[in-house]
Amino acid sequence: MANNQYSSNRKTPQWGLYQRELFWKDNTGEVPPFSTEPGDLEDLAKKSLTLGAFYRHRIIPRMLVDTNKRDTETEIFGHKVSAPIGFALIGINMIYNPLGELPVAKVAKELNLPYCLSTAGSNPIKDVGKANGAGPRFSQLYMPHDDELTISLLQRAYDSGLSDPVFQMRMKEAGIDPKTQPSEAGEMRIDNVWHGRAWSWEKIPWLMEQWKRISKGKPFCLKGIQSVADARKAVELGVDGIVVSNHAGRQVDGAIASLDALEKIVAAVGDKTYIMFDSGVRGAADVFKALALGAKFVFIGRLWVWGLSIKGELGVRHVMKSLLADFDILMNVSGYQSVDQITRDSIDSPPNSASMIAEKSRL
Repeated sequence: MANNQYSSNRKTPQWGLYQRELFWKDNTGEVPPFSTEPGDLEDLAKKSLTLGAFYRHRIIPRMLVDTNKRDTETEIFGHKVSAPIGFALIGINMIYNPLGELPVAKVAKELNLPYCLSTAGSNPIKDVGKANGAGPRFSQLYMPHDDELTISLLQRAYDSGLSDPVFQMRMKEAGIDPKTQPSEAGEMRIDNVWHGRAWSWEKIPWLMEQWKRISKGKPFCLKGIQSVADARKAVELGVDGIVVSNHAGRQVDGAIASLDALEKIVAAVGDKTYIMFDSGVRGAADVFKALALGAKFVFIGRLWVWGLSIKGELGVRHVMKSLLADFDILMNVSGYQSVDQITRDSIDSPPNSASMIAEKSRL
């Protein structure tokens, strides 16, 4: 397998490209020598989350509060929404349901909750935009190493537009017909973003300038912030918000829990930028705890994708309405009338002295 243009920057082979090689085997009917049982990974995630960051923080209920007068409504970047809960981005939704992102975007609009569309979405942006209607939404960008293509993707996101003319041109130049060669087209798009490629902070001002120009000033946020230093750098560059996230633990094995990162980041820059949170949320109590630690908004991923997998649109609607009910009931029984009443004083947090959990691979 050929290395990309960054191979000359290192003395050793690009070992990470072995992942790409394994991904491509699916197109030739091959399989890896062995893999990991997904259920085992989920068991480890549950174990870590239960005994880890969320478990450490405990909600302090308030009594004799007139919670007959309560409301879960809040605001995000000027949009009034039903609750401080949004649909986190998850790519390639057709893995879970034949309709892909469409039923998810539709339910988000119905419930008046923000929806995030991944660059790796299964459906055309225009179709997702139509399904989501006037609902508040974010478009997540995996930034290509092609400025013209990046600008084209930003324009499509703003327009909820048509097929990408720049990428179509790039495929034509490479002699690829996306209708008859979908795997090759996908390979070309993926290789322009992942597999041995990275960006640095120096590119952020340019990207932010392009988005602000195209979108006429709409918010620009960075997702995946886990260190205080990075949060301060984001503030220094003038981003409108950050999402404290370890991508549900799937990115860096052994990384800091997002909730632990949230505490430190809020303490450092909580009064300087709009802080959002995702990763590990399984219920309303987790949403509450993230808000109490200083997040202004919480995004959910696994819950709605489970619903999508089981019963499509009906499943997404059921899971998210259940979560909203859970949050509403929690506010009732814990004595909170509005989201802005949830503060650091709403939870008790013993010192972070969690022991290491032994993790053994099972082949």
